Amino acid sequence: MNPPKKPEANSISLSSGIDIHYTELGEGAPVIFLQGSGPGASGWLNFRYNAQYFSDAGFRAIIPDLPGFGDSDKPERDYSLEFFAESVLEFADRLDLENFALVGNSLGGAVAMQMALAQPQRVSQLILMGCGGLEDQGYYFQHMQGIQAMTKVPLGSPEFTPAYLKEVLQLIVFDPRHITDELVEERFRILASQNPSVFTRMSVPNLSERLKEIQCPVLAFWGANDRFCPVSGAQKIAEGCERAQVITLSQCGHWVMIEHPELFNRRSVEFLQNA
Repeated sequence: MNPPKKPEANSISLSSGIDIHYTELGEGAPVIFLQGSGPGASGWLNFRYNAQYFSDAGFRAIIPDLPGFGDSDKPERDYSLEFFAESVLEFADRLDLENFALVGNSLGGAVAMQMALAQPQRVSQLILMGCGGLEDQGYYFQHMQGIQAMTKVPLGSPEFTPAYLKEVLQLIVFDPRHITDELVEERFRILASQNPSVFTRMSVPNLSERLKEIQCPVLAFWGANDRFCPVSGAQKIAEGCERAQVITLSQCGHWVMIEHPELFNRRSVEFLQNA
């Protein structure tokens, strides 16, 4: 499948001085898409097989690059979950978005949950995929093969070659055909400008005990073969959130929206239209 062409991008400057790079498609009820972490990650690369479907269904698909990722600014600083959430909330303010739905993969899922906890009156629905923030941070480094590989070679070191990046990315998916040379090339371009502090100074707490506080409807997807965020997170969401639906897929890794875009797009839009 040939990847869709990226729309013309825009940027918004936050009060912190950080510029947020973003793309958007469509008109209608706003949906903000939040990408995961990882070397060379960006919003568009995470959601380029989904944005047009949401737009065609009557939604305004807004895809920022989180600070430290994509083509957004990458300052040397602490990258706490609160910092990410506050940055996206101010981003929404700058776009005059009073209410919106959130779609979040991995780190983006944790950011989405933090936003729903911080300003529940603004978040209409949550769609989460392989969501982070559901274990103590040390658990991911001790038990998840993908996280271990991603952090084994320091960012910016000579050993972090395109070939090594491809090895890491292949752990994200069940089917390695999704890791194309084009994807590796674009992520390596972004990686070259990344500040290592986005990984070494990132802190994401375990939000499991706070799931019961999430008021909005939740739709979660999880790959049974996820090597970055354990599939036990699916059960935590099902048991912890009062208004949750959870879909677990066999032969699927960390990128449900890329490995199974037709199913993800259809079920997500149905959820947004009917929740």
